[in-house]
Amino acid sequence: MAKHFTLEFTAETADNGKVLREFLKEKEISKTALTDIKFKGGFIGVNGQEMNVRYILKSGDRVKVMFPLEVPSEGVKGESIPLDVIFEDEYLLVINKPPGMNTIPSREHPHGSLASGLIGYYGERGISATTHIVTRLDRDTSGLVLIAKHSHVHHLFSKQQQAGGVKRTYEAIAEGSVQENQGKIEQPIARKSDSIIEREVHPEGQYAVTLFEVIERYANFTHIKLRLLTGRTHQIRVHMSHIGHPLLGDTLYGGNREEIARQALHCRELKFYHPFLHKEYKFTSDLPEDMSELFAKGKPI
Repeated sequence: MAKHFTLEFTAETADNGKVLREFLKEKEISKTALTDIKFKGGFIGVNGQEMNVRYILKSGDRVKVMFPLEVPSEGVKGESIPLDVIFEDEYLLVINKPPGMNTIPSREHPHGSLASGLIGYYGERGISATTHIVTRLDRDTSGLVLIAKHSHVHHLFSKQQQAGGVKRTYEAIAEGSVQENQGKIEQPIARKSDSIIEREVHPEGQYAVTLFEVIERYANFTHIKLRLLTGRTHQIRVHMSHIGHPLLGDTLYGGNREEIARQALHCRELKFYHPFLHKEYKFTSDLPEDMSELFAKGKPI
């Protein structure tokens, strides 16, 4: 039987006389969540009795919030797809996504997405959840992806993301020799006027900042580490192309596929603050074989 996502709190002395609605707001339960609880089968109780949000709290009151069961979107069908689960608890998952897997289904690739795999994974384990992917990756980018198991968890991570608390470090292989040992690319990014997919550096685009650091230079390419200070679509790919060093394999932004059949980009490290366990987490992922092989064959300089 599917289990409701539930939170429990105890009112402190400072909460005495506080309206329950305000108390729940302080616990970062959104207005949307409260509406869903009211109309879609949730429950708010105090000391075991159902209460509305106008209740006046007393010190020591035990507050229980039970969210409605989540139903997967009709547009995403569950599939039995092997997932490389790095970490899992009742609140979240960290997945190591392979290259060639969409994060969500698309018209060109309706099957085999991470979202479809998650719906299948949840179904096999009796978890009532839809897909809440916090950190998306492009189809041909590999590496770590953070997934919330409930909309409220996703809400908390979205706020953390906006505040810069969810940190990702990437490794990539750029064409040519990147001369600076480290640097900052601070250029706005916009959708290209004649494309629904391609982006470009444009003065009227959204503010975007990428930090990079050279790990090692090879005869024909450079192994680099990158960190995003903003999260624009294709940000690393656009910024590296803009400075004259497109990623190997990234034909959309000027790279060539002679040595690798996809953009050589991997989310290597993921760090975040767990909103329920109240501690920092850090995960790493080894480079996939197609990128590692290039270093083995390359000539360091």
